[in-house]
Amino acid sequence: MTDRTIIAITGADREKFLDGLVTNRLPAVGDGLRYAALLTPQGKYIADFLILTEPDRLLLDVSAALAPTLAQRLGMYKLRADVGIDDSGLSVSRGTGPAPDGAWPDPRHPALGWRHYGDGGLDDGTDWDALRIEHLIPEAGSELTPESYILEMGFERLHGVDLRKGCYVGQEVTARMKHKTELRKGLARVSLDRPAPTGAEITAAGKPAGTLLTARADRALAYLRFDRATGPLAADEAGVTMEVSAQEAAASGL
Repeated sequence: MTDRTIIAITGADREKFLDGLVTNRLPAVGDGLRYAALLTPQGKYIADFLILTEPDRLLLDVSAALAPTLAQRLGMYKLRADVGIDDSGLSVSRGTGPAPDGAWPDPRHPALGWRHYGDGGLDDGTDWDALRIEHLIPEAGSELTPESYILEMGFERLHGVDLRKGCYVGQEVTARMKHKTELRKGLARVSLDRPAPTGAEITAAGKPAGTLLTARADRALAYLRFDRATGPLAADEAGVTMEVSAQEAAASGL
């Protein structure tokens, strides 16, 4: 895979440093991958990544497009901590078939198969967008943007946030969204009666109700205002029907 970068976090303070910043607890050595994100103090998304703990370093598997931003933001928090932040030089392989030796299951959903870190990243040709749509899994740059709140994007269902964890950047806003408000917007899977362009505005009775995101054939991910997405919807010239929201999927165990 050429669209991922593996950042290595080294130094004696690496675990304490990272644990105080990200939305999930760090895995122990041998525990496999853990999904997490770094947020702004206002609780908005900066980057999501998979964390692997090795005996002498932490590896962060992040979108290549977000790697410089993530490294820079982590560097802002380093201060006097004994921490190094560097490109590991490793590549990512992934697939949904038999896993090679040394591979780890993707912790977000069993359908996402395995990931392996080493030289010469490979991909087994799985239609990942179709898989993401089926299982309501957001991706950086498509569904996940600087305006995203992780609970709206289904991070609790995808094991990307620990709501019992101690403080981390953006924790107060995330906890308040979980415990004191009803989510009125969020990620959903929709069906289309004809193709529509990515980024098309979804309307309900002529009023804005959301945005069409990743699409495959007659299904897509969308960001919707749930209070408006209750009747006939349209995007461009396509009819749109909401199938399930990320919150409904979590409640039903999908």
